[in-house]
Amino acid sequence: MKEVKVLVLAGNGINCEYETAHAFKLVGGRPEIVYLYELLEGEKNLENYQILCFPGGFLDGDHLGAAKACAHRFLHARIRKTGKRLWDELLRFIQEGKLILGICNGFQLLVKMGLIPALDLRYGLQQASFTFNDSGHFEDRWVWLRVNPLSKCVFTQGLEGIYLPVRHGEGKFVTQNEGVLRDLFERNQVVLQYAKEDFTPTMEYPFNPNGSYGAIAGICDPTGRIFGIMPHPEAFLHFTNHPRWRREKIGELGEGVALFHNAVQYVRKNL
Repeated sequence: MKEVKVLVLAGNGINCEYETAHAFKLVGGRPEIVYLYELLEGEKNLENYQILCFPGGFLDGDHLGAAKACAHRFLHARIRKTGKRLWDELLRFIQEGKLILGICNGFQLLVKMGLIPALDLRYGLQQASFTFNDSGHFEDRWVWLRVNPLSKCVFTQGLEGIYLPVRHGEGKFVTQNEGVLRDLFERNQVVLQYAKEDFTPTMEYPFNPNGSYGAIAGICDPTGRIFGIMPHPEAFLHFTNHPRWRREKIGELGEGVALFHNAVQYVRKNL
């Protein structure tokens, strides 16, 4: 079987890299935890991987807003060994048809870098953001998510609904204007929405834990290969992760595994 190499970013406040790497390993990928400064020094190169994952955490202590400081670093920093911009290497990674996943803080980073929604494939132009939860406090709870069956998102193919935990303080997804929000829905780039137990999208708290516009919990770029998700799929890999595993009949693998499986299988078939 084709080896699928996954770069799982670490450092500067990221704290979910081990769970995320384990998720990719469970589905046959070959994950490698790489620290941000290994990329900036040129010790590691994006070209050697087929999947890039930005895990959850608190990048740079959320200074300037969640993931904003790190977004500036990716957009403007140069690699010490080559003098090339890290941003240019990231764009080449995308142009080669590879996959990028951002989870929670990683989702915030993708949005602040302008890699999603990237309407009309305008990578690098920030068209959305995140702000504090409407509740005014950190949210740590499990949520139901409706999956858009018309989305091109590689990671969610074959899924109708999914149950995952959220852990965030700045989880409210907002768009630059109403036009961006409308385009996201019309172009089926809205991949996941917070929902009630019957998977009906809702703005009602606590089903929608943060007040995100359009109940949005995950979006992709127009290609479906770059995906940001606010809940944590790497936090539901085994049935014992489920909050009611002693009371409900649950399969051995957690529902989050499917997203990582889809990514690895896509690479094996297409890259």
